[in-house]
Amino acid sequence: MRRRRSALALLAVTAALLSGCTSEDHKKDDPAAPEPGTLRVLASSELSDMGAVFDRVRKDTGITVRPTYMGTLDAVDLLAKGKADGAYDALWLSSDDYLRLRPDAARKVVSETPVMSSPVAIGVKPATVKSLGWKPDQVTWSQIEQAVQDGRLTYGMTDPARSNSGFSTLISVASALSGAQSALTDADVAKATPRLKEFFKGQKLTSGSSGWLATAYQRRGTVDALLNYESVLKGIPGLTVFRPGDGVVTADYPLSSLASTSARTREDVRRVTEDLRTDAVQRLITDTTHRRPVVASVPPAPGLDTSRRRELPFPGSRSVADGLLHSYENELRRPSRTVYVLDTSGSMAGERLKALKKALTDLTGDFREREEVTLMPFGSNVKSVRTHVVDPKDPKAGLDAIRRDTDALGADGGTAIYTSLEKAYDHLGDGKDTFTSIVLMTDGENTAGVDAGDFDGFYRSLTGTRRDTPVFPILFGDSSRTELQHIADLTGGRLFDAQQGSLDGAFEEIRGYQ
Repeated sequence: MRRRRSALALLAVTAALLSGCTSEDHKKDDPAAPEPGTLRVLASSELSDMGAVFDRVRKDTGITVRPTYMGTLDAVDLLAKGKADGAYDALWLSSDDYLRLRPDAARKVVSETPVMSSPVAIGVKPATVKSLGWKPDQVTWSQIEQAVQDGRLTYGMTDPARSNSGFSTLISVASALSGAQSALTDADVAKATPRLKEFFKGQKLTSGSSGWLATAYQRRGTVDALLNYESVLKGIPGLTVFRPGDGVVTADYPLSSLASTSARTREDVRRVTEDLRTDAVQRLITDTTHRRPVVASVPPAPGLDTSRRRELPFPGSRSVADGLLHSYENELRRPSRTVYVLDTSGSMAGERLKALKKALTDLTGDFREREEVTLMPFGSNVKSVRTHVVDPKDPKAGLDAIRRDTDALGADGGTAIYTSLEKAYDHLGDGKDTFTSIVLMTDGENTAGVDAGDFDGFYRSLTGTRRDTPVFPILFGDSSRTELQHIADLTGGRLFDAQQGSLDGAFEEIRGYQ
């Protein structure tokens, strides 16, 4: 059963909020040393689309904004542990609401000024909008729920445990369907659970980042809609974007000074914030990122609906946030089904195998109820196929079995990457209503079995749900980035880097995509 962690510490080591940062995109605990005229900013990863704005700020103020991109919940956890002290000068997240729920993080911040905003919204294929007869000013969460129940709407959204856009969407849906008149309570969550179970039957695509979600949505073409921030949806061609009339949560992107900084640094933060809120920069923000200005004299970019919508409050306690996430992970969402294709060739002997065993053992505490986990260790061929289900009636039995199989792993033989992947696809077959994926961990290049060309032909011959099953390779040891990136690109997966980061972190980060 998935650990009941706080909503503020549920993240993988490098989970991205929206745009899909990976372990190699930033250095968490060792950012470059401070430079005169530079602000080291711990920023939500979707702010990677602010390049033109950063250039304008540097031109206006002489101050260079140097962001380190990270998932919002992850950044809060880093802040709370004191690891941001002396490493960063400012915080720029989609929302500071998490800080207010976690005092050990909140006291690290001494100011916060909203810079822009973006509400949760739904983006729908025009053909689906037409068939449903929806009007922009009339769509509600209840209508969306009804369309799902009628089998007329499927959608994708990011993982609420790892993405602020996903969590904000979950809050919006739960608040609207429970009829809550103020911040969600435990009773509201319990009341809404039956309707939420129906609602999340429509979720056919999940992701740890909005960037990968958008790519997977366009690649598959079988999902009708996406739930995300309005700014993200406006950047995806071919979507009609609605803000549900019964309420949404809005990100306000406050730029915040950190308590560990000097008065001079805080003055630089103030100058940057002031420039960001000028009319000229606010216009640049809304025109280039589809976010909404916070200065009344600047209108939203063309195409952004200006009618009023009810603003839903963030949960007022950590217990409610935890309860909502726990319910989503273990009851509401479709269960996960994953094959772990694990290199246990001779080159894995010693510390590498030890690292693999530790990473997998640690990961068992993160598996969800109802999840199906298959371990497929390989050398010159697949050595064994062991499948376990985390049964809600006895989750410990399944988790203990996974740990025993992990502990029994041994290193010998060559490296049959492609033969093992083919067997993983054959094992999965077709038909189960799950979030299905394959995780490939290898420390070397293919030396046995079929080659890359053979696998390419095999994959292209697949149909149905098997063809939609992505492979998430982990770069580790002496494995080839080119080889693994090709596998990810071919299957619609994503490469995770355990050469720059840790193996534990790579496995944990992939959880947002399962």
